[in-house]
Amino acid sequence: MTSRPAEPADINDPALRADAVAAARGDRAFDTLITGGRLVDMVTGQIRTADIGLVGALIASVHAPGGRSDAAETIDADGAYIVPGFIDTHMHVESSMATPAEYVATVLPRGVTTVVWDPHEFGNVHGLDGVRWAAEAADSLPLRMILLAPSCVPSAPRLELAGADFDADAMAEMLRWRSVGGVAEIMDMQGVIAGNPRMAAIVSAGLASGKLLCGHARGLSGADLNAFMAAGITSDHELTSGADLMAKLSAGMTIELRGSHDHLLPDFVKVLNELGHLPQTVTLCTDDVFPDDLHDNGGLDDVVRRLVRYGLRPEWALRAATLNAAQRLGRNDLGLVAAGRRADIVLLEDLEDFRARRVLVNGRTAARDGAMQAALPRLDATPLRDSVKLQPLSEDDFRVPAEKGRVRIATIDRPRFTRWGEMEAEVVDGFVEPPEGTTMIAVAHRHGKADSRPRIGFLTGWGKWRGAFCTTLSHDSHNLTVFGGNVRDMTLAANAVIAAGGGMAVASNGWIDAILPLPLSGLVTEASLKDTATTFRSIRKAMDAIVDWQPPYLVFKACFGATLACNVGPHQTDRGIADVLTGRVLESPVLEAL
Repeated sequence: MTSRPAEPADINDPALRADAVAAARGDRAFDTLITGGRLVDMVTGQIRTADIGLVGALIASVHAPGGRSDAAETIDADGAYIVPGFIDTHMHVESSMATPAEYVATVLPRGVTTVVWDPHEFGNVHGLDGVRWAAEAADSLPLRMILLAPSCVPSAPRLELAGADFDADAMAEMLRWRSVGGVAEIMDMQGVIAGNPRMAAIVSAGLASGKLLCGHARGLSGADLNAFMAAGITSDHELTSGADLMAKLSAGMTIELRGSHDHLLPDFVKVLNELGHLPQTVTLCTDDVFPDDLHDNGGLDDVVRRLVRYGLRPEWALRAATLNAAQRLGRNDLGLVAAGRRADIVLLEDLEDFRARRVLVNGRTAARDGAMQAALPRLDATPLRDSVKLQPLSEDDFRVPAEKGRVRIATIDRPRFTRWGEMEAEVVDGFVEPPEGTTMIAVAHRHGKADSRPRIGFLTGWGKWRGAFCTTLSHDSHNLTVFGGNVRDMTLAANAVIAAGGGMAVASNGWIDAILPLPLSGLVTEASLKDTATTFRSIRKAMDAIVDWQPPYLVFKACFGATLACNVGPHQTDRGIADVLTGRVLESPVLEAL
């Protein structure tokens, strides 16, 4: 599946090891010698002056400064802090709306040298072909991208339809690919806990491979958490509070502490500081980063920076981002600047802003002063085009038909931690009149696997909308999803996105206020990240004008997770209002005529 030399076996080449041993003895010059730096020791947490000699992709020697000068190349660290390359233990390139090459060009100069990429967004849209495309793209890039095999395509079978359906055979096939390092976040929590045959077979394929089984355990505790873990799943990034962090640490889960829910980070820091030490099972991840945040603030380096700002010790944040992550991945070649390890090394300006002055990958300078030095091949993205298989929609497509009079309807209450609700509504001209205080949500199947008539729901707790928003980036089946306060603007936004081949649009007062075309898979654009970030900011600004946000739960980001049917509570999908706990699906929100 991939063409580059297999890692980590590549650094065990006998000739390379012999050269490194000779260089360490002093019988051979180093290829590269880093001098004048301060090494941050990931084992002891101490900071000491040291010189570092490299031979090819190997660290041959870490020794007292000034002892050696024999090297083909010398890098003067000039007082910089020397740390291992950062490792992001769970992320989705697609959430940045950028191509893999554009993503790498942004995060590698900031010190990220390894990411664990779950390409389930591409998988949900294109099936195995989407995952193959991701593997080919990753293989050509200088940043190490360890792929995980998407485990839940769709995230909630029977409750939604994606562009593909991965069973145990598909999982076993992906796990045979050398580029795949394990099973990606297992989101069908209830399927695992209940012993559902489909999920049991998928988990069994992962166990048989001997590779990682990664989790998505939002809201699980007690017997449910034990059952989830007893199946063989070993990690979670879906933490909801400091107490949840402590409970899952105590249970023995590996934590992928994510930066995408910033309001939770201070509580996590408080828990870790009160614990008095950093457990070796705490790693860091980004999960989802929007293009403007990625462009302005970075990736995993930003998570490290914020944790330290909130009071975590710099050496702890760095250890979580390096050595702990490497141990989680079973990669003893990574995560430590020590003789015999892989030469993924970052020179940092300080331990506050964590600005990377130079980044080495496999012993070679890949980025310097924020700019890439290594080449970034770009894979042909033609296979990702034409993924929105929808005809233009009409205003009646966004109305709920009903008999005359009044009806009782089901509602989806709260933007996060959703729950069922009920309301009464008037019927006008054969359609339900949205009750005061509700926001409409419509989801249309866009993958060509089933009928594409939008299924409509009514949300409460989403404020009063003065327009509409449409997106094809809608976790995780990525069907066309529209939110709005009136059918005219909903129709306008939806048809603009359909015409663009995917993306997102904001409409109000009968006009398109902002649009971001995402013609690759309906998720990604080939534009530069800078341009994408600028356009995405215009989407944010337009959204601020049509809805009043109420953090931490009623926020723009909530629009992209409102259809995540694997999470507990009712969620709107392309099949109707779905509840993973009961298996209930309401094609229409109308419960009865009154």
